[in-house]
Amino acid sequence: MTIEQRMERLENLGQFLKQFKRSGIEKDESLQHNDPYFDRLKEKIEVSVHHNGWFTLENVLFSMEKWSEGLTRENLQKWLSQYEFGDVKPKTVGIIMAGNIPLVGFHDFISVLVSGHKVLVKQSSNDKLLLPVIADYLKAISPEWKEKIEILPNSADGASKMTNYDAVIATGSNNTSRYFEYYFAGKPSIIRKNRNSVAVLTGDETPEELSSLAEDIFRYYGLGCRNVSKLYVPKNYDFNAFFEAVYGWNSIINQAKYANNYDYNKAVYLMSQFKLLENGFLILKEDNSLSSPIATLFYEQYKDLDAVKKELESRKEEIQCIVGKDIFEEEIAFGQTQQPKLWDYADNVDTLDFLTQKV
Repeated sequence: MTIEQRMERLENLGQFLKQFKRSGIEKDESLQHNDPYFDRLKEKIEVSVHHNGWFTLENVLFSMEKWSEGLTRENLQKWLSQYEFGDVKPKTVGIIMAGNIPLVGFHDFISVLVSGHKVLVKQSSNDKLLLPVIADYLKAISPEWKEKIEILPNSADGASKMTNYDAVIATGSNNTSRYFEYYFAGKPSIIRKNRNSVAVLTGDETPEELSSLAEDIFRYYGLGCRNVSKLYVPKNYDFNAFFEAVYGWNSIINQAKYANNYDYNKAVYLMSQFKLLENGFLILKEDNSLSSPIATLFYEQYKDLDAVKKELESRKEEIQCIVGKDIFEEEIAFGQTQQPKLWDYADNVDTLDFLTQKV
């Protein structure tokens, strides 16, 4: 397959996923190869909501919707035009996927395919239902990919052994990354660890910007590395405007797993006599750490914005995204952390450069 053909197949996938939106799931009868994959994916979306309590219908469809918006001809051309695929010698690339949010490893999956390699996937037991249907759809529209996609079965204990691979992309925690680094030491690899995202406020944000920031905080219940888990605010910052702006997410407390985390963390903090701010569905705690528990948002006050810049630069290996307005060169606009472009690579590691130059 040429790169143009691979691009066309991914564009077709974008059209297929366009049927699954937050506004509703609606079948497009004009799409080729739509049957039986439309019905299968619709069923798996419904089942995944019961399989994983964090995978609400809203969040699963949000993921589908954003992928459909990303896989357009314009985006694919912009993404792929900067790489040379002609000299790639096909290898088998193993991907170990996390399961914290729906389809979290999908970018790695399509990167391996579009670069001409074979993809060997080990899924998380928390997110094992959606990708196999999408993979089968890709095989249907592109028979050349039938031998290029292999998804390992999940056994009863969730384990599946990955063998016969030439390189690996593995995503996990700081603890599992040490295991990955040891186990895959003899292979070309990308090993991803824990990362968190932060927002830097100046006090001049509009209500609309703070409302958009709520999307960065609450989408996927804060489980993603691109979710904002900490705020940097000016000394004596008044949080009233912030609480008013994020109130539109108040119904999140009706999700049982989220509510349990809220109640537990609040109880622990109060027993420890920590000073808290809270509004019934979000706890604000002053803390130097970047990683906050579910239903909690850490904050840190600053006097000097330049000092914040220096601190974040020194901790860049811990940070996925920085949200702000006209402060940082690489900042992300309010409300955009969970809508990365195809060329926005996790941990700022260029996956396609790795796949075309180092595998």
